[in-house]
Amino acid sequence: MRHVFDIDLSNFRTAHHDIEPLFVRRWSPRAMTGEAIELSEMSRLLEAARWAPSSYNEQPWRFLYAHRDTEHWKTFFDLLVPGNQAWCEGAGALLVIVSKKTFSRNGKPNPVSVFDAGAAWENLALQGASMDLVIHGMAGFDQDAARRELAIPDDFAICAMVAIGRPGHPDHHLPEDLREMDKNPSGRKPVGEIAFEGGWAG
Repeated sequence: MRHVFDIDLSNFRTAHHDIEPLFVRRWSPRAMTGEAIELSEMSRLLEAARWAPSSYNEQPWRFLYAHRDTEHWKTFFDLLVPGNQAWCEGAGALLVIVSKKTFSRNGKPNPVSVFDAGAAWENLALQGASMDLVIHGMAGFDQDAARRELAIPDDFAICAMVAIGRPGHPDHHLPEDLREMDKNPSGRKPVGEIAFEGGWAG
Protein backbone atom coordinates (compact mmCIF):
# COMPACT_ATOMS: atom_id res chain seq x y z
CA MET A 1 0.00 0.00 0.00
CA ARG A 2 1.34 3.45 -0.89
CA HIS A 3 1.95 5.65 2.11
CA VAL A 4 3.02 9.21 2.76
CA PHE A 5 6.74 8.50 2.49
CA ASP A 6 6.26 7.26 -1.07
CA ILE A 7 5.29 10.78 -2.17
CA ASP A 8 7.85 12.40 -4.47
CA LEU A 9 8.73 15.35 -2.26
CA SER A 10 10.59 17.06 -5.11
CA ASN A 11 7.16 17.94 -6.51
CA PHE A 12 6.52 20.02 -3.40
CA ARG A 13 9.87 20.79 -1.77
CA THR A 14 13.21 21.95 -3.15
CA ALA A 15 16.24 22.97 -1.10
CA HIS A 16 17.74 26.22 -2.43
CA HIS A 17 21.15 25.38 -0.97
CA ASP A 18 23.11 22.16 -0.48
CA ILE A 19 21.89 20.50 2.74
CA GLU A 20 21.42 16.98 4.04
CA PRO A 21 18.36 15.39 2.36
CA LEU A 22 16.90 14.39 5.73
CA PHE A 23 15.95 18.00 6.47
CA VAL A 24 13.74 18.19 3.40
CA ARG A 25 12.43 14.66 3.88
CA ARG A 26 11.17 15.37 7.40
CA TRP A 27 7.57 16.52 7.40
CA SER A 28 4.47 16.08 9.55
CA PRO A 29 1.79 13.97 7.90
CA ARG A 30 -1.22 12.69 9.83
CA ALA A 31 -2.05 9.34 8.26
CA MET A 32 -0.96 6.46 10.52
CA THR A 33 -1.88 2.78 10.47
CA GLY A 34 -2.51 2.19 14.17
CA GLU A 35 0.33 -0.32 14.39
CA ALA A 36 2.41 -0.48 17.54
CA ILE A 37 5.63 1.42 18.10
CA GLU A 38 8.13 -0.97 19.63
CA LEU A 39 9.95 -0.11 22.84
CA SER A 40 13.25 -0.39 20.96
CA GLU A 41 12.02 2.20 18.45
CA MET A 42 10.93 4.57 21.20
CA SER A 43 14.32 4.12 22.83
CA ARG A 44 16.05 5.14 19.60
CA LEU A 45 13.91 8.27 19.30
CA LEU A 46 14.60 9.29 22.90
CA GLU A 47 18.29 8.49 22.54
CA ALA A 48 18.50 10.97 19.65
CA ALA A 49 16.62 13.57 21.68
CA ARG A 50 18.97 13.34 24.65
CA TRP A 51 21.97 14.38 22.57
CA ALA A 52 20.55 17.84 21.86
CA PRO A 53 22.53 20.89 23.00
CA SER A 54 21.38 22.88 26.02
CA SER A 55 22.46 25.83 28.15
CA TYR A 56 25.02 24.69 30.76
CA ASN A 57 24.21 21.15 29.60
CA GLU A 58 21.14 21.30 31.85
CA GLN A 59 19.11 19.06 29.50
CA PRO A 60 15.85 20.55 30.81
CA TRP A 61 13.57 18.45 28.60
CA ARG A 62 11.46 15.55 29.84
CA PHE A 63 9.37 13.21 27.70
CA LEU A 64 6.23 11.52 29.06
CA TYR A 65 4.71 8.93 26.75
CA ALA A 66 2.16 6.19 26.30
CA HIS A 67 2.07 3.29 23.85
CA ARG A 68 -1.31 2.50 22.33
CA ASP A 69 -3.28 -0.39 23.87
CA THR A 70 -1.67 0.14 27.27
CA GLU A 71 -3.11 1.36 30.57
CA HIS A 72 -1.76 4.88 29.94
CA TRP A 73 -3.08 5.36 26.40
CA LYS A 74 -6.54 6.73 27.22
CA THR A 75 -5.11 9.29 29.65
CA PHE A 76 -2.87 10.75 26.95
CA PHE A 77 -5.43 10.44 24.15
CA ASP A 78 -8.08 12.25 26.21
CA LEU A 79 -5.78 15.28 26.52
CA LEU A 80 -6.10 15.98 22.79
CA VAL A 81 -8.67 18.34 21.31
CA PRO A 82 -11.32 16.53 19.20
CA GLY A 83 -9.75 17.68 15.93
CA ASN A 84 -6.48 15.96 16.80
CA GLN A 85 -8.18 12.90 18.25
CA ALA A 86 -9.76 12.33 14.82
CA TRP A 87 -6.42 11.42 13.27
CA CYS A 88 -4.36 10.45 16.35
CA GLU A 89 -6.49 7.31 16.60
CA GLY A 90 -3.91 5.88 14.19
CA ALA A 91 -0.89 6.74 16.33
CA GLY A 92 1.24 4.02 17.89
CA ALA A 93 2.38 6.28 20.73
CA LEU A 94 1.65 9.72 22.18
CA LEU A 95 4.21 11.87 23.91
CA VAL A 96 4.18 15.06 26.00
CA ILE A 97 7.26 17.30 26.03
CA VAL A 98 7.94 19.38 29.14
CA SER A 99 10.88 21.56 30.14
CA LYS A 100 12.29 22.55 33.52
CA LYS A 101 11.86 26.30 34.01
CA THR A 102 14.77 26.74 36.44
CA PHE A 103 18.42 25.71 36.42
CA SER A 104 19.13 22.66 38.56
CA ARG A 105 22.61 24.09 39.24
CA ASN A 106 21.40 27.18 41.13
CA GLY A 107 17.59 27.35 41.09
CA LYS A 108 17.56 30.52 38.96
CA PRO A 109 15.12 30.92 36.03
CA ASN A 110 16.29 29.29 32.81
CA PRO A 111 15.12 31.67 30.06
CA VAL A 112 16.04 29.24 27.27
CA SER A 113 14.62 26.00 28.66
CA VAL A 114 11.85 25.78 26.06
CA PHE A 115 14.34 26.71 23.32
CA ASP A 116 16.51 23.80 24.46
CA ALA A 117 13.53 21.44 24.61
CA GLY A 118 12.81 22.46 21.01
CA ALA A 119 16.29 21.29 20.04
CA ALA A 120 15.61 17.92 21.64
CA TRP A 121 12.26 17.71 19.84
CA GLU A 122 13.95 18.34 16.49
CA ASN A 123 16.48 15.58 17.18
CA LEU A 124 13.60 13.22 17.88
CA ALA A 125 11.73 14.33 14.75
CA LEU A 126 14.74 13.86 12.47
CA GLN A 127 15.51 10.46 13.97
CA GLY A 128 11.90 9.48 13.36
CA ALA A 129 12.12 10.60 9.73
CA SER A 130 15.22 8.44 9.28
CA MET A 131 13.19 5.49 10.61
CA ASP A 132 10.25 6.17 8.24
CA LEU A 133 7.97 7.04 11.14
CA VAL A 134 5.35 9.76 11.37
CA ILE A 135 6.42 12.29 14.02
CA HIS A 136 3.81 15.05 14.32
CA GLY A 137 3.98 17.77 16.96
CA MET A 138 0.80 19.38 18.28
CA ALA A 139 -0.34 22.36 20.32
CA GLY A 140 -3.98 21.22 20.34
CA PHE A 141 -4.36 19.63 23.77
CA ASP A 142 -5.48 20.58 27.27
CA GLN A 143 -2.37 21.73 29.14
CA ASP A 144 -4.16 22.07 32.47
CA ALA A 145 -5.43 18.50 32.20
CA ALA A 146 -1.97 17.31 31.18
CA ARG A 147 -0.42 18.87 34.27
CA ARG A 148 -3.11 17.35 36.48
CA GLU A 149 -3.42 13.89 34.93
CA LEU A 150 0.31 13.34 34.39
CA ALA A 151 1.37 14.92 37.73
CA ILE A 152 3.71 17.42 36.05
CA PRO A 153 5.39 19.65 38.67
CA ASP A 154 4.84 23.42 38.56
CA ASP A 155 8.53 23.95 37.81
CA PHE A 156 8.07 22.40 34.37
CA ALA A 157 6.62 24.17 31.34
CA ILE A 158 4.36 22.06 29.14
CA CYS A 159 5.61 22.50 25.59
CA ALA A 160 3.79 20.21 23.14
CA MET A 161 2.34 16.81 22.41
CA VAL A 162 3.63 14.48 19.70
CA ALA A 163 1.96 11.68 17.78
CA ILE A 164 4.25 8.85 16.66
CA GLY A 165 3.16 6.17 14.24
CA ARG A 166 3.71 4.10 11.15
CA PRO A 167 2.80 5.96 7.96
CA GLY A 168 -0.50 5.13 6.36
CA HIS A 169 -2.30 6.13 3.20
CA PRO A 170 -4.43 9.26 3.64
CA ASP A 171 -7.33 7.73 1.70
CA HIS A 172 -7.49 4.79 4.10
CA HIS A 173 -6.24 6.17 7.41
CA LEU A 174 -7.67 9.68 7.67
CA PRO A 175 -11.11 11.28 7.88
CA GLU A 176 -12.14 12.63 4.49
CA ASP A 177 -11.72 16.28 5.45
CA LEU A 178 -8.03 15.76 6.30
CA ARG A 179 -6.91 13.67 3.34
CA GLU A 180 -5.81 16.48 1.05
CA MET A 181 -3.49 17.88 3.73
CA ASP A 182 -1.40 14.69 3.65
CA LYS A 183 -1.15 14.67 -0.12
CA ASN A 184 0.56 18.06 -0.34
CA PRO A 185 3.65 18.39 1.89
CA SER A 186 4.24 21.98 2.97
CA GLY A 187 6.98 24.15 1.53
CA ARG A 188 9.16 26.71 3.30
CA LYS A 189 9.93 30.41 3.02
CA PRO A 190 13.21 31.20 1.24
CA VAL A 191 16.22 32.07 3.37
CA GLY A 192 15.98 35.71 2.27
CA GLU A 193 12.67 36.08 4.09
CA ILE A 194 13.89 34.70 7.41
CA ALA A 195 17.54 35.79 7.78
CA PHE A 196 18.98 39.31 7.61
CA GLU A 197 22.65 40.23 7.83
CA GLY A 198 23.39 43.15 10.12
CA GLY A 199 19.99 43.73 11.71
CA TRP A 200 16.25 43.56 11.30
CA ALA A 201 14.95 43.86 7.75
CA GLY A 202 11.70 41.93 7.93
